[in-house]
Amino acid sequence: MSNGFDRRQFLKVSARGAAAAGIGAAGRLPASGVQAAGASPVSNPSAWVSSLIKDFTATSPLNSLRNASKDKAWVEPLVGFSRGDDSIHSLYKEKVGPFHWTPLEIFSLTFPETPARAEDLTVVSWILPHTELTKADLRKETKNPTERWVRARLYGEEFNEALRRHVAASLTEAGHPAVAPTLSPQFKNQRSDLYGAASNFSERHAAYAAGLGTFGLCDGLITPKGKAMRCGSVVARVQIPPTPRPYTDHHAYCLFYAEGICGNCMLRCPGKAVSKSGHDKTACQKQLAVTSEYSEKHFGIPGYGCGFCQAGTPCESKIPNRFDLYWGDFVSWMNDILGRFR
Repeated sequence: MSNGFDRRQFLKVSARGAAAAGIGAAGRLPASGVQAAGASPVSNPSAWVSSLIKDFTATSPLNSLRNASKDKAWVEPLVGFSRGDDSIHSLYKEKVGPFHWTPLEIFSLTFPETPARAEDLTVVSWILPHTELTKADLRKETKNPTERWVRARLYGEEFNEALRRHVAASLTEAGHPAVAPTLSPQFKNQRSDLYGAASNFSERHAAYAAGLGTFGLCDGLITPKGKAMRCGSVVARVQIPPTPRPYTDHHAYCLFYAEGICGNCMLRCPGKAVSKSGHDKTACQKQLAVTSEYSEKHFGIPGYGCGFCQAGTPCESKIPNRFDLYWGDFVSWMNDILGRFR
């Protein structure tokens, strides 16, 4: 078994699956798949883009686990926006590495003939929360992933790619050139001197910039709908008022960092990739490789899925507080007691 797991290669495989589902190789849906939604992008671009994302998630047949019961992969998204000239994007480049794109860099790389300034751009970010059924399944487990979670990671991400293409194509056709950075041919894995494994563009950090959440001990993003989710983003030449960031600390929503309590994600991780020191990316990659083999053997699905640090924790479905932690401990204690009499 390989000790590493190439996420970028997985995305390429996923993209091929999306193409087979009818999504254009150029990164756009066919014209018939692009539909206006909500208000005009000219009169109210924020409402129009938000509606575009939410309506596609609600109605697209691609939002599916592709199981016998045809369950959806994701429930209603959260949507946020950050300005292209927000200094936080330059901070990411400074901290992560010179390879990390600012919004202007990826826009200019994609549209070299289209003039733009950083202040002309908006980064559109969204959060796709897992369904309650998917979370409940994994919540019960302690070692191996569930089929629902693996399906969401594989087929749910294919939908996310379709959503990125849909948003970028719809904005472009409305006169606002747009690109999904993670689907750019130039997007790739990199090595950060400070953070180890990294990439040209982080959608979790784009979501943080858009006021959608802060980071936890395991590096997952804790949002108002919890940490059991996936992110997506598009950079467009359109001016949309930024979503306020209701925090100043990038760990504000994590009970371990904010109050010195919890750490449930440490206990949940079967690969011991989370400790008081944070997230060990190498150990995490090894655990993903384990889940990939398990998924192939037990579900016949060529993908990986872990998620133990996202489900079964106080931050699974909301921004946690002390009561969530203590109530969870009480429920676990009661289940343990009752289990002895069964």
